[in-house]
Amino acid sequence: MLSSKASKEAYIEPVIGSGSYRFAVIVGKPKDAERAKSGTSAGKRKAFSCLISGVPITYDYIRSEAKAGRMGERLMAIVAEGERGRVYLAPSPEHEAIARKAAPGWKPDCEMPKKHRNFQPPGYGMNNLGDIFTPRQLVALTTFTDLVQEALDRVRRDAINAGLRDDSAGLEKCGDGATAYAEAVGVYLGLAISKMADAQSSLCRWKTTMDQSIATFGRQALPMVWDFSEANAFGEMAGDPLVSLKNMMRVVDQLPARSAGRVTQADAQSQDLSEGAVVSTDPPYYDNIAYADLSDFFYVWLRRSLKPIFPDLFSTLAVPKAEELVATVYRHGSKEKAESFFLTGMTRAMHRLAEQAHPAFPVTIYYAFKQAESDGADGTTNTGWDTFLAAVIEAGFAISGTWPMRTELGNRMIGSGTNALASSIVLVCRQRLATAATATRREFVAALRTELPTALAHLQRGNIAPVDLAQAAIGPGMAVYTRYAKVLDAEGKPIPVRAALTLINQVLDEALAEQEGDFDADTRWALTWFEQTGFADGDYGVAEQLSKSKNTAVAGLVEAGILLSRAGKVRLLKPAELPADWDPTTDTRLTVWEMVHQLIRVLESTGESAAAALVAKLGSQAETARELCYRLYTLCERKKRATEAMAYNGLVQSWPEITRLSREKARTTAPGTADLFDQE
Repeated sequence: MLSSKASKEAYIEPVIGSGSYRFAVIVGKPKDAERAKSGTSAGKRKAFSCLISGVPITYDYIRSEAKAGRMGERLMAIVAEGERGRVYLAPSPEHEAIARKAAPGWKPDCEMPKKHRNFQPPGYGMNNLGDIFTPRQLVALTTFTDLVQEALDRVRRDAINAGLRDDSAGLEKCGDGATAYAEAVGVYLGLAISKMADAQSSLCRWKTTMDQSIATFGRQALPMVWDFSEANAFGEMAGDPLVSLKNMMRVVDQLPARSAGRVTQADAQSQDLSEGAVVSTDPPYYDNIAYADLSDFFYVWLRRSLKPIFPDLFSTLAVPKAEELVATVYRHGSKEKAESFFLTGMTRAMHRLAEQAHPAFPVTIYYAFKQAESDGADGTTNTGWDTFLAAVIEAGFAISGTWPMRTELGNRMIGSGTNALASSIVLVCRQRLATAATATRREFVAALRTELPTALAHLQRGNIAPVDLAQAAIGPGMAVYTRYAKVLDAEGKPIPVRAALTLINQVLDEALAEQEGDFDADTRWALTWFEQTGFADGDYGVAEQLSKSKNTAVAGLVEAGILLSRAGKVRLLKPAELPADWDPTTDTRLTVWEMVHQLIRVLESTGESAAAALVAKLGSQAETARELCYRLYTLCERKKRATEAMAYNGLVQSWPEITRLSREKARTTAPGTADLFDQE
C-alpha cells in the first residue's frame, strides 16, 4: 500500500515477466486489501515469499545473502506533489539510473554493535553507519554539513558589518563578539543537519495513513526496514533542512535571552556539581537502551560540521563509551560482569548525590523500564529495576515515594503485548537517618499490610493509570523498606531489594483482592471466571460449581446480561456484544462487571461524551466501576492479555475527561443549577 486514506487509496502491483519483474502503481482500492497491506510477507518464520516463484524465503537465507554482498534495492514507486495532493507514479529505468549516479565523496566510517538488540542492520551485512544511507542521501548530507562552515564565515562578516566586535574569541572561550555569534548560528545549522539525517536514511518508513515519510528513530533503536522511503531534501517536509530549522526556530523564538547558560560534562561518579544543589536526574536504565552507541548516528554528522567550533568535544571519531553506566553484555564480556559494573558505578554516582545534594530538598530520580524476566524463586522480576534500586539504597537514600510522570510520546512505537510504561517513574529520595532501626521480615510485612492499602486507595483516587499502579505502589512499599537500616530474614540475613519487591507485590495483590468485597456476587464470580478463561468458552458444570461458592447461579448471571450459556458451555460477553440500549436506571440486576464493560463499549464506539452520559446515570456507583478496572488490568497483565488490558487502562485514563463532561451534562440538564455554577 502507498496510501490507505479514504478515497485516496493507491498501491503497488508487481508485474511478473519471464524470470523478471517490475512495479506498477495503481490508484484506487485494491481487490485484496489484506494482501496489499502484507505485501510479500509470509509470516515471521518464513519471512517473505519470492515475487516470481512464490517460494518462502527465510530470514537465515536473507542474512547469508546480505552478508555475502548480494542484497540490493529496487525503486518501487515515486511520490510527487500534485495540485490536490500526492501523486503516485510508477518508476522507469531512467529514474533508477539517475538515482544510482549519485557519488558521495565521503560517508561515515563508524562500526555499529553486532550483538545488540537495538541494532539489526549488522545482521544483514550493514556493519557501518555509512551503510544505512543511500548514495543520494550521503551526497545531500555531506553537502549541507560542508556548507555550515561557509555559512558561518558569511554570518561572521555580516555581524562585523552590523557593528559587532571583530575578535577571535569563539564559544569555547565564552566570547561575545562576531566570532561567537557566527559560531552560535553555526551550531543551530549543524543541529538542523543532524536532525535532517534522522529523516534521510534507508531505515525511514513510508506511513500510508499520512502519505509521508517517517524518521529513522521511531524508538531508541535502528531496526531493519524492508521497504524504505527516500525523502526529497528540498521537499518542504521531513528530510528538508529548512523544515528542521523552522521547527527549531519556533522554540528559539520563545526562549528567554536575559542571561547566559553553561553546560558542563562530568563523570557522575566523581562530580562535585551537585554540592548544595537541588537535584533532579534521569539516569541510564540498566541495559534497555544503548544511548552512546545510538548517539553515533548523530555524532558523525555533528562532528563533520561542528568540530571547528568545539574541537575538544569532537576530538574522538565516535562517542566515548567505556564509562557509560549501562549493563552492556557485549562490552563487558558477560551478564554478571555487566551487572557488577552497573551496580558499582550507579552506587558511586548515587552516593555522590546523597552526600552533596541540598538537605532541605528531596532528590528526584526518573526511571522507566519494560523488560521483565522470570526468576524461579521470586516470580517475575526485573534485573535493571532491582539493581538500580539497590544502588540507590546502598548509597544511603531512603525512598519516600514514587509517582508516574507523563514523559513518553503518545506515538512511541510499542511492541504488541509488551508492558511498556505510559510514563517514567519518579523516585523521591532523602538521606536515610543514621539512627534507622533494624527490622525483621515479619515486622516489615506487618508494616506493609498496615500502610499499603491506604496508599493504594490514595493512588486510585488520584486516577493513576492501571499500567503504572504496580510501579507507583513500590514507592510506599520501599518507603517502609528503606526506613530501616536493614530488614533481616529468619536466619538473620539481610533481605535483598528483589525479595523486598516480591513482598511488596504480594501485599499489593492482597490489597487489590480485598477491594473485591465492595463488588456484588455476580461481579465476584465474573472476576474469578475471567482470571481462568478470559472471554473464551468454559464448561457449564465448572461455572455452576463456582457460582455456588460466590452465592449466585449461572441462570442469574445470564439474567444479569453478562454471560452467554448454551450447549453445555458458558462465556462472558465481550463489551462489543453488550446491548446498545442498556439503561442502568432500569436494570433490575445491576452489576459492577456490566457497568465497566458497558462503559468500555460506549467509550470505544462513541467516545468520551457518550461515556459521560452513562456515568451520569450511574451516579456514585461509577467510582466502584473504576476500581474494578484496576483489578481487571492486573489480571490481564499477569495472563498476558494485552488487548483487554489496554481497554481497562484506557477507561481509567479517560476518566478525568469523562467525569468532567458528566458534571457539565448534570449542570446543564438539572433545573435551577445553571445560575449556581455560573455565578462568580
